[in-house]
Amino acid sequence: MSGAFVFALSACAFAGQAPGADAAPDVPISHRDRVYAAEQFSNTVSVTDPVDNRLVGVIRLGDPSPGNFSPLYRGQVLVHGMGFSPDHRTLAVVSIGSNSVTFIDTATNAVKHVTYVGRSPHEAFFTPDGKEVWVTVRGENYVSVLDAQTFEEKTRITTPAGPGMQIFSPDGKYGYVCSSFNPETDVVSVADHRIVGKVKQDSPFCPNIAATPDGKQVWFTLKDVGRTEVFEATPPFALLKSIDTGPITNHVNIVKNANGMFAYVTVGGQNLVKVFRTDTFAQVATIPVGNLPHGIWPSGDGARVYVGLENGDALAAIDTLSNKVIAQIPIGQAPQAVAYVPDAVPSGDGTQNLQALGVAGNATHLQLKSTSSDANMPGGAPTSVALFDQGLLQVLQASVTGLKPKQPYVLGLADHPDGSGEIESLANFMTNPAGSAIVNAIGQIRQVVSVNDPQAMAARRYLVIAPQVDGKPGPVVQIQAL
Repeated sequence: MSGAFVFALSACAFAGQAPGADAAPDVPISHRDRVYAAEQFSNTVSVTDPVDNRLVGVIRLGDPSPGNFSPLYRGQVLVHGMGFSPDHRTLAVVSIGSNSVTFIDTATNAVKHVTYVGRSPHEAFFTPDGKEVWVTVRGENYVSVLDAQTFEEKTRITTPAGPGMQIFSPDGKYGYVCSSFNPETDVVSVADHRIVGKVKQDSPFCPNIAATPDGKQVWFTLKDVGRTEVFEATPPFALLKSIDTGPITNHVNIVKNANGMFAYVTVGGQNLVKVFRTDTFAQVATIPVGNLPHGIWPSGDGARVYVGLENGDALAAIDTLSNKVIAQIPIGQAPQAVAYVPDAVPSGDGTQNLQALGVAGNATHLQLKSTSSDANMPGGAPTSVALFDQGLLQVLQASVTGLKPKQPYVLGLADHPDGSGEIESLANFMTNPAGSAIVNAIGQIRQVVSVNDPQAMAARRYLVIAPQVDGKPGPVVQIQAL
C-alpha cells in the first residue's frame, strides 16, 4: 500500500456522520453517492451526483396542478419528507397531500412500493437495525410503524397530536419524536414502542430533529418562534440549550470534520445557514445560501452539506471546512427534505427510470421590500416570492418576514407600484410569534406581476402585503421590488 493511499485514508477518518454512529467509517464522496431532494410543487424527487454537483434527473411521483385535482388521480401530491435505509438501498419519500410513503430503489430509481398511512404524514425514517420504518402522521396523533420488508403497518405509537419528525439514537435504542402541534418531544423505546421520556419544547411547532453521532445530544428546530433547542440523548433527557436562530428556522443536521462536531441550521427567513459547535454551542459561521433554505444533509465524510432552497429551486453545496457555498444545482420546485445517501448506486450510471427536469425547472422569483426605509431585513428584502410554473397556472409561495407577530395580514395585488389603489386579495394569513409566515396561492399570477410585453404593461399588477383592518386591507407595509 502506497504512503499516499494511507494518507488519503487517514485524512477522511473523522467518522460518524448523521444518522450513523461515531464508530462508523466515513465514506469519501464518489460517483456512487446521490443527493436526493423531495420537491413539493413539482411532485418530483431530484437526483444529484455530488462529485460534479450535476443533476442526473428526477423521479416523477406525481403531476403538477391542476391535473392532480381529479378524483381519479393516482399519483402523489405534495412530495415532502425523506429518509433512507441503513444499507442505503431504499429511499422512503413522504407525500403529505396523498398520505403516502413511496419506497424507491436507489440503484434503479424504481418505485418498489407505496404505503398509504393516516392524514398528512410528514417524515419517515428507518430504525438503525433496518427492521422498521417510522412515519410521523402529523395530521393525527400517532407514529405509524411499518415493517421494512413488507412495507405494511404493524403497529402505531400514540403521541400528542401532530408528531412532526422522528430520528433515532445511533445505537437504535431510542426514537425521538418532536411535535408540530404540541410543545412536547417524546422519547420512545424502539424495542417495545413505549414512551420513556418527555422534553418540553419552547413552542408547539417543531418540523425537524437530529441526533449527534456520539449519542450524546438531540437537536430540534422550532419554526414558529425561530429557535433551536438541544437536549441530552440519554436519561434524564435534560434540556441543554435554547438558541435564538432566526425567523422560519427550518431544519438542523450534524457534521463531524477535522475541526470538531457542528450543528448546521437552516434559517429560511434570513436565507442563511448558521453553524454551531456542539460542545460549547457557540455560533461559528453564518452562510448566505439563497432563498428560503429548508432541508439539509451532510455527505458521508462530512466534507459537505447540501441545502434545499425552497424558494430558489436549487441545491446549495457547502464546503464544511471553509463554510462557503461551492455550487448551486438547479432542481425541482420547492425542495423540502434533503438526503445524502453514500454508495446509493453500487454499480452502473444510476440513470434508470429518471426523467428530465422539464416544467419542474420553471419558476419566477420576486422580492417584496418594506415601505419603511428602516424596516428592511439585514442582508436583503424581508420577503422572497417564488412562482412555480404548473403549465398555465403558477403556485405562489412567499417567505414572509419583518411583520408584527401574531397579526392578520393579506397578500394581494395592487394597481400601482407604490401599493396605492384597490387591493385584490390573493391570500389571508396570520404571522407567527417571530413575525413571519409561509404564504401560498395559485393562479395565473406570473402573467400579471412580471409582465415584459410593453403592450401589456397597462394591465400589470403589483404584489403587496397589508395588515387586515376590520376585515379589509389597511395601509400597505411591503411592496414588490422592481
